[in-house]
Amino acid sequence: MREPILLTPGPLSTSLATKTAMLSDWGSRDGAFNALTAKVCRQLVAIAGAQASHVCVPLQGSGTFAVEAAVGTLVPRGGKLLALVNGAYGKRMARIAGAIGRRVSVYEVADDARHDLAEVAARLAGDPAITHVGIIQCETSTGILNPVAAIARVVAQAGRRLIVDAMSAFGALPLDAREVPYDALIASSNKCLEGVPGMGFVIVRHEALIAAEGNSHSLALDLADQHRHLRRTGQWRFTPPTHVVAAFASALDQYRDEGGQPARLARYAANCAVLCSSLEDLGLRRFLAADVQAPVIVTWHAPEHPDYDFKRFYEAVRARGFLLYPGKLTRVETFRVGCIGAIGQAEIRQAVAAIRAALLELGWLSELEAAHAARSFHEAA
Repeated sequence: MREPILLTPGPLSTSLATKTAMLSDWGSRDGAFNALTAKVCRQLVAIAGAQASHVCVPLQGSGTFAVEAAVGTLVPRGGKLLALVNGAYGKRMARIAGAIGRRVSVYEVADDARHDLAEVAARLAGDPAITHVGIIQCETSTGILNPVAAIARVVAQAGRRLIVDAMSAFGALPLDAREVPYDALIASSNKCLEGVPGMGFVIVRHEALIAAEGNSHSLALDLADQHRHLRRTGQWRFTPPTHVVAAFASALDQYRDEGGQPARLARYAANCAVLCSSLEDLGLRRFLAADVQAPVIVTWHAPEHPDYDFKRFYEAVRARGFLLYPGKLTRVETFRVGCIGAIGQAEIRQAVAAIRAALLELGWLSELEAAHAARSFHEAA
């Protein structure tokens, strides 16, 4: 039997070539591994369109490690972060800032809403202590796509600095540093670039990194020190995740061969379109409006059935070879289905068939279909 397909926002299903790349051992101080690290960093900066202005600083750990490293390195100890929150990961950035002793202001809107640009401008004008603004490009807790380019213009006009958590977007959703001004873009190996977990990275404006010397609250998470050491020696300061880097290098080569960002976005968008139309045909309802939905992960309202239980649903779908993702919202019952990873429309259609079979087995599908038919009738009327 094949391994389960991960319909999650990362870790996600990876290709055989990516897995195979982890079969060799690497010396962490060896020249061949140093060259591999340098190649990966060059490719990441090129994907960001940032060769003229930014550098890539890799870091051991999950994406959250890289977020804390970026905030802790770039926001001065006397600075202040304005966190734009419309989901769990915006809240996490704000929590990180507070935990490491940075002042933080939060502008929070509903999970299915975007921030008002005029309000962002007003908050910046009204609080000169704010030095940086933090925004999530694709808020993974719902799948909402935030208008980073428009936010970036407001931030730049106010003379402040932008930190973008692009964890679930980088490599698929466009964000060109030549067009969108930001000091830092944060992502990780195991999202839209289809590597495995274990490496985060920050695409950071070089002049901002130089100015941030001595800011960091941490030795291990000091991006300025990590970059200085890499530039001087070619080596990571501390033991790198060698197999993860090797897998990531392979995944980046596959990304290039597929056609880069436009091709990756097209595949994910096709996955998302098939998923949404097929699950809606079963009577399930999306949480977000289509015009703010990113083709990365889709949040669905739980089946309208008194016996609904996510754990039972998850296990029934898992038994058919697919792993779903639990909801991240507190005010409504939801579950999430990812569209990313080394999968295409065939796997999405198989997943929909598995979801349908699970709903039938649990006795929930007939009521869903009846409710869907009733809604369709009322909309047509």
